[in-house]
Amino acid sequence: MTSRTEWVAVDWGTSNVRAWGIGADGEHTFAVGSDKGMGRIARAEFPAVLDELIGKQADGPNLDVVICGMAGARQGWLEAPYLDTPANLNALVGGAVRPEGADVRFRPRILPGVCQRQAGHEDVMRGEETQLLGLLRLKPGFEGVAIHPGTHSKWVEIRDERIVRFSTAMTGELFELLSEHSVLRHAMTGERTGPATEDGVAEGMSAGLEHPERLTSLVFRTRAAGLIAGKGADWCAGYLSGLLVGAEIGGHRDWLGRGEVPLIGSARLCRLYGAALAKIGIQSFAIDTADATIAGLKAARAQVA
Repeated sequence: MTSRTEWVAVDWGTSNVRAWGIGADGEHTFAVGSDKGMGRIARAEFPAVLDELIGKQADGPNLDVVICGMAGARQGWLEAPYLDTPANLNALVGGAVRPEGADVRFRPRILPGVCQRQAGHEDVMRGEETQLLGLLRLKPGFEGVAIHPGTHSKWVEIRDERIVRFSTAMTGELFELLSEHSVLRHAMTGERTGPATEDGVAEGMSAGLEHPERLTSLVFRTRAAGLIAGKGADWCAGYLSGLLVGAEIGGHRDWLGRGEVPLIGSARLCRLYGAALAKIGIQSFAIDTADATIAGLKAARAQVA
């Protein structure tokens, strides 16, 4: 840890917000977090939340604060208009906006997201573009497809340090909706993690990879297997999870080449997606979300520092 904070990197998500103090040598001076994400506070509360988060850590006036994520959404602190694809990742900071109302000790800038406007392929991202800039710093010269497993998974093709195209899959949200608010919830009453979980994951994953076009039929097997095949909540939860991930990857097979695929996300999800990719002969490597985010925020600030 270094003694003096030169600037602060902030990742402002929908549910949570995280901040890291960065010293002159690039090392962390502090790391803090809060559950006051964009979806849990009003627009007028952003300045106070920022002060609450990093105010005690500020060493002096005019502290540079570089923010990515949902603070720049239409419902956030100040909308940072999307950059259109093909989007130059090295130009993110050029689209940053400066919100008003922050304590005079801080100079916040919010990085933009990226959008895809082509008819039939409309899509948006906020936060992942900064992680992809981080990927380019962690893996210089990378070209190909990167995957961000999560609530809304992103598949992104990068060429010449530009986002060429991307696709969002609501895999994580679908799992939550189906397991909590559909008829499938009856198959998952009880402990969802147990001895049969991995068997369920493997079976569902294979089914999704082989027949992504039959997803809506294969999903119902979760319920039927619980009713007439004696499958417990652990197998059913595993099956549904594996099925949705398998179908996501099966539906994007035409995106995949021969190169290794970076998976930017949590260790658990990266293992799950890595196993599914391995089933179809694709190698992958994992990058922690926070590592990619911090690397991207550092790279963005360096463009103007």
